[in-house]
Amino acid sequence: MLGMLARLLKALNSEAGPWAIAWGFVLGMIMGLTPLLSLHNLIIIFLAMSLRINFSGFLIAWLFFSGVAYLFDPIADYIGESLLQAQALQGLWTSLYDQPWARLAQFNHTITLGSLTFALLFAPLWLFISYYLVVNYRARVKAWFIKLKIVQALRGSKFWGIYERLSSLRGGSV
Repeated sequence: MLGMLARLLKALNSEAGPWAIAWGFVLGMIMGLTPLLSLHNLIIIFLAMSLRINFSGFLIAWLFFSGVAYLFDPIADYIGESLLQAQALQGLWTSLYDQPWARLAQFNHTITLGSLTFALLFAPLWLFISYYLVVNYRARVKAWFIKLKIVQALRGSKFWGIYERLSSLRGGSV
């Protein structure tokens, strides 16, 4: 866990693009808010490994949103049930359920359908919030953060040693 946090801090302090970090947060959010053993999560993992995103940001967002996903389950259940019971969508659900490959997506489960819908609707907002946070961290918080006494104390800790080793591996500066 310390290594993952050190890699995220390294990415935040490096020349890595803020969009790459933000997209990592978005894919991690989608995977964290939805049930783990789902077909769409295989696609999310494939995208996370194929695209040039920050993988540490992806993992941290996944862990964070997996922890808070249970708070969103009542909302996801309501969204999923509303979508499954909508008369206008009955033909779509029937045709999807008749396809063997579509049954793997498990859209007949209210939590799966509702949480994926909620996550996809929230994704554009989270993308821009993440981008804004990364840019503002680099512009404002980084210099102030380094001056804090707790950070000065951390500089002598094992965590900072891991962070410095990761920075030196790629030739980056701390």
